[in-house]
Amino acid sequence: MSDDIPTTGIFAADISTTGEDGLTSADRNRRQVLYWRLLARLFDHEEQPALETAGVAVVGDLGLPAGLLDPAVSVDSLVQRFPDLATEFETLLTPDEHVPGGEVRRAALISKLLLNVFATGSGDVSATQLAAWQRDAAWLKWALCAGPAPGSGTGAGAGSAPGEQDGEPGTGAGAGSGHGSGPMAGSGPGSGVRVGDDDLAKALAGIEAGLVSRMRLREVLADPALARQLTPSMSLVEQLLRDKSNLSGVALANAKALIRRFVDEVAEVLRTQVEKAGVGTIDRSVPPKRVFRNLDVERTIWKNLTNWNPEDQRLYVDRLYYRRTARRTTPARMIVVVDQSGSMVDAMVNCTILASIFAGLPKVDVHLVAYDTRALDLTPWVHDPFEVLLRTQLGGGTDGTAALALAQPKVADPRNTVVVWISDFYEWNCPAVYAGMEALHRSGVRIIPVGSVDSGGQQSVNPWFRQKLKDLGTPVISGHIRKLVFELKNFLA
Repeated sequence: MSDDIPTTGIFAADISTTGEDGLTSADRNRRQVLYWRLLARLFDHEEQPALETAGVAVVGDLGLPAGLLDPAVSVDSLVQRFPDLATEFETLLTPDEHVPGGEVRRAALISKLLLNVFATGSGDVSATQLAAWQRDAAWLKWALCAGPAPGSGTGAGAGSAPGEQDGEPGTGAGAGSGHGSGPMAGSGPGSGVRVGDDDLAKALAGIEAGLVSRMRLREVLADPALARQLTPSMSLVEQLLRDKSNLSGVALANAKALIRRFVDEVAEVLRTQVEKAGVGTIDRSVPPKRVFRNLDVERTIWKNLTNWNPEDQRLYVDRLYYRRTARRTTPARMIVVVDQSGSMVDAMVNCTILASIFAGLPKVDVHLVAYDTRALDLTPWVHDPFEVLLRTQLGGGTDGTAALALAQPKVADPRNTVVVWISDFYEWNCPAVYAGMEALHRSGVRIIPVGSVDSGGQQSVNPWFRQKLKDLGTPVISGHIRKLVFELKNFLA
C-alpha cells in the first residue's frame, strides 16, 4: 500500500455532485478511504501512515470518536462512553433515506466491527482480551442480523455470551446467531455479498479457537479473578482437556469448574431436545389396555353409528375401542463408542453428555467406550459426563479394533442393542474395523455411525468408510446432534 496518498484536499471533490446511490463524490472518497484502511489493517499488521491520517480526518469530519479507529478499544467501551452509538451499531444494515454522511458513518462503524473481530494480532491472549473479543463478535452478529445488541436489555441475546441464545449447545462466539439459518440481512448499499449465519458462525468459531490456543491458560487459571472472566466454550474446554495433566491446585480446580459449567449448560439443552424428540412407533402386537385414559372416543362413535336410534335421538354403544399405547418393555442396551482423538473433541463432549442423559432414562442400559490407539471402558462413570471427560486423553492415533474388542462382548441381545460409533473413521486398519462393524450389523445390532454432532455439522469423514457404511445400509450421520437424538429415540421407544 503506497504512503503517498494526499491527506489534504482528498475530500475536495465536487460535493454538489450526487450519484444514483445518493452519495456525493466527497462521501464516496471518504467511504473508500475507510474501506482501504480496513483492508490494509486486516492483511498487514503494520499501519499505513497515509491511510491512518486520512482515516482520522474522516472520523473527525463525521464527529465520531477517534477510538473508532483503534482495534484495542472494544465496542462496549465506545458505547459506554458514547451511548448514541449503540443504536447505530444495532441498525448498521437497515435501509435509510440517504441521510447526509450516513453511508460514510455506516462505513466507519462497519470497519470498526470487522477490524475488532478479524484483526486479532499475534502473541499471547489474556482472559480479558478474549472476553472483549467475544463481546465484539456478539456486536458483529447482532449488527448483521439487525437485532438488539448485547447488553441492550432487549431481545434473546441481551446480556448473554455469544453462542448462548435460543437453547443451542454453544461454541462461544462461533455458535449460531439464533435468527435462522438463511442469509443474513444486508439491505444497504454495498451489501451485495450476503453472508449466511452458518458461514459467520464457522468463521467466528475458528477465530475464537485460535485466540484460546494463544492464551496463557495456566497463568489465567491460577488467578481466580481472571478465571471467572473466562466464558466456557467448546474451544476452551478442548484446551483445558489437553492441558489438564499440567495443572494442579487452584489452576486445576478452576479448570474443573469451567468444564463443569460448560457440561451443565450443554446437558440442559440436550436434555430438552431429548424430551421434545419423537418417540417412535407403538408396539401394535400388544393389546390395548382397557382403561379410560386410552379410550378412543372418535373411533368408538364411528364404529357404533349403525346403532343410532332416530326415535329417541340416542347412540347405543355396544363396543368400546381403545388406543394402543404399549411401548418397549425389555431394557434396550446402548453402546456408545467415542473416538477421543483430537479431531473429535466436540463430538466426544456432546456424545458423552448425551450418553449420560439416556443413561438416566428408564429401560435403557448405556455403556460407554472411548478409544484412540487403546480403548477404555468408561461405563462406571457414564452418569457423570464431567468425570468421563476428565478421564479421557485427547490426541494420538485411532485403532477401532481395540474399541471393538471391548464393545462386542457387551452385545447380549443383538436385536435389542444399538451401537453408536462416533468417529471420523480415519483408522489405521480400516478393513478390520469395518469387518467388525459389519459383523455386528449382520447379527441384528442397530449400527448408528456418527461423523459429527457439533453445532456446525462440519466434519471430515473417511470417504472409503462413508461409502462402505452407506452400502451396508447404515449411512453416517453428520450434522446437528438433534439427528442423533431422533435416531436413538426411534430405536429406544
